[in-house]
Amino acid sequence: MTSFDPVSRIVIGLAIEVHRTLGPGLLESAYEECLCHELSQNNIAYRRQVAVPVIYKGLKLDCGYRLDIVADQSLIIEIKAVERLLPIHDAQIMTYLKLTGIHAGLLLNFHSVVLRDGLRRIVL
Repeated sequence: MTSFDPVSRIVIGLAIEVHRTLGPGLLESAYEECLCHELSQNNIAYRRQVAVPVIYKGLKLDCGYRLDIVADQSLIIEIKAVERLLPIHDAQIMTYLKLTGIHAGLLLNFHSVVLRDGLRRIVL
């Protein structure tokens, strides 16, 4: 594994634990709930379903964008349960990073047979 920041490393371990316990095939909301439980159990501060406004020409617009989880105020966690990750998923998390000023994000596809194959870390 590459040299990740401590929060990313811990979250990846917790996500692997959730995936090992549940396996693929559930809705994203189930994985989010279980990952949040693991974050709580490991004393990692987090927020769920965080609203992200779009700033357009100085105007703050609520367009309904929500981050699945923000851990430790420094890591965006985007949860997917899809056949495979697509470039649009990378674009989505990159946009979230730019809109929030947070520099690191994890894209976790729990539909993967092995979570490691459905894991991407994106850094600005």
